[in-house]
Amino acid sequence: MTEAVTDPDTVVAEPAQAPPAEPGLHQPKRGLIAAGEIVAVVLLVILAIWCWNRGVVRLEYPIDGRDPLISTRYHGNWLGTSIAAATLAVVLVLDAVRQIMLAVRTRPQEVAEADV
Repeated sequence: MTEAVTDPDTVVAEPAQAPPAEPGLHQPKRGLIAAGEIVAVVLLVILAIWCWNRGVVRLEYPIDGRDPLISTRYHGNWLGTSIAAATLAVVLVLDAVRQIMLAVRTRPQEVAEADV
């Protein structure tokens, strides 16, 4: 068996302490992020409506002496894009609410002192 040989003159340095972390709550810059997300939501909703209207096409075929035949054609690429834009808008709304809550919410004083 081999034994570890240690040099008595070797000094082991203490590891450096990590800098204190930034506060997790009450960061007002999160309000700006939420505002940007709300703007993106509005644009995505407009895009979703526009794509949906392009994806549904009504066709009328006139017939002499009868009511015209009405047909509806669905374009899947436009409808899929519309659904994807609406889904992304919903996710951004949820994240915007979370960002707003983190921007204005503070920790109760007794909980903050208990962590120290």
